[in-house]
Amino acid sequence: MPRPVNVAKRTDLLLQVVSYLQQHGVAQMSLSPLAEAVGTTKRMLLYYFGSRENLLAQALLANRPDARAMFDDVHDHAGLRRAAHALWETMTAGEQAGAVRMLLQLLSLATTDPRQYGDLAADTVETMVAPIAAAYTRLGHPPEQARADATLLVSGLRGLCQDRLVTHDVARTDAAARRLIDGATVAPG
Repeated sequence: MPRPVNVAKRTDLLLQVVSYLQQHGVAQMSLSPLAEAVGTTKRMLLYYFGSRENLLAQALLANRPDARAMFDDVHDHAGLRRAAHALWETMTAGEQAGAVRMLLQLLSLATTDPRQYGDLAADTVETMVAPIAAAYTRLGHPPEQARADATLLVSGLRGLCQDRLVTHDVARTDAAARRLIDGATVAPG
């Protein structure tokens, strides 16, 4: 009979893995150096997470903005605009800036190695788009248009995050985000 997983240890390891990936990137993630950096072994990482891919998926899941929590209570276009601004702030401030860097790396890897990273990248995008599309639908946008509007918002803000990370131009990217949000959160019709 296998031993039960020590949930506290797994959680602690996951936080350390997230920190490591934020500093060192996703592209060349190898379990042996990662394990050494977080004070464990490759074998223990596999015990707790099953595979390199599952570890990466768990690290991304543990470290991305919770779009569902931000957009589930949206019931008017002013609330949609507030939630979108909150998403932008979350993506560009503090710990979430590291999550965005990880996401951008994953999306880039998915374009060059879709077999290894494609499903994880697509799931990560959908996790952001779906709850925002649901908010648009609640506000009377037809479902197909709601998904397009949510995609515009998510992909536009993500692109502006990438611009900010490259150029460090906070004022310009904040101004662009405000314009994007204002344009993407208007009532249909």
